Amino acid sequence: MYGVDPKAKGAQEYYNSIFQLYAKWGVDFVKVDDIARTDYTPEAPGAAVKELELIRRAIDNCGRSMVLSLSPGPTKLDEKNYLSENANMWRMTDDFWDDWKLLYNMFETAHKWEGVGTKGHWPDCDMLPLGRLCMCNDEDGEKGHYTRFTRDEQKILMTLWCIFRSPLMFGGDLRENDEFTMSLLTNERLLGMHKKGRKPKEIYRKKDLVIWRSKTKDGKIYLAIFNIGEKSQSHKIKFKDLGLTGTEAKAVDIWSGMSGIV
Repeated sequence: MYGVDPKAKGAQEYYNSIFQLYAKWGVDFVKVDDIARTDYTPEAPGAAVKELELIRRAIDNCGRSMVLSLSPGPTKLDEKNYLSENANMWRMTDDFWDDWKLLYNMFETAHKWEGVGTKGHWPDCDMLPLGRLCMCNDEDGEKGHYTRFTRDEQKILMTLWCIFRSPLMFGGDLRENDEFTMSLLTNERLLGMHKKGRKPKEIYRKKDLVIWRSKTKDGKIYLAIFNIGEKSQSHKIKFKDLGLTGTEAKAVDIWSGMSGIV
């Protein structure tokens, strides 16, 4: 977990040489680890911030466009403008794995960061821990494991990532995807929400009932209604709470494809 002292002679030139080499290799995407937390070096407060600027300048001057991803979080919300100026993606939280508590907490984190993402600069919920995640043998000799998320939890994850417009980075072994995992990654209606949705925000939360909304340029509305509690729930939700007018609307379910009037 070492970095470059931004005050050292040749620090900028070092990074320039690295990214000039990457440009020759045709690199399009660079993930820089242990830098998103701006105070990750207690002995040198602020060093990560200055080092990020070295990297940004090196990319801008290498002659090739590259996506710069920063990890791990948590990143600081009050640094959002600085992050947008210097990076394309930055992790909002620490490493995200197939643990329900982490997914449950991501709703609060995404709510804090809503409205920050802009074209080319995105808060990052982290990878999609789906499919086969671990290739090594466990103590029982079984070869790795598939995600520990239930199928419902996997749908919750994909829905939140897509309506929030987090970068989508698959964390499993593509070669061993089962049919269900492939259906998560290739749902055109879901990916359409990720691509076309604008200004995503949490518009309603009552305990573990959470509703997110985004809109397309032509006025269509995406709604994601989540039950993140442990039990079935029944709620009455008024159209006005969803930003809708009138008494009925045509709707299409993104997961099933069923359509009708609600």
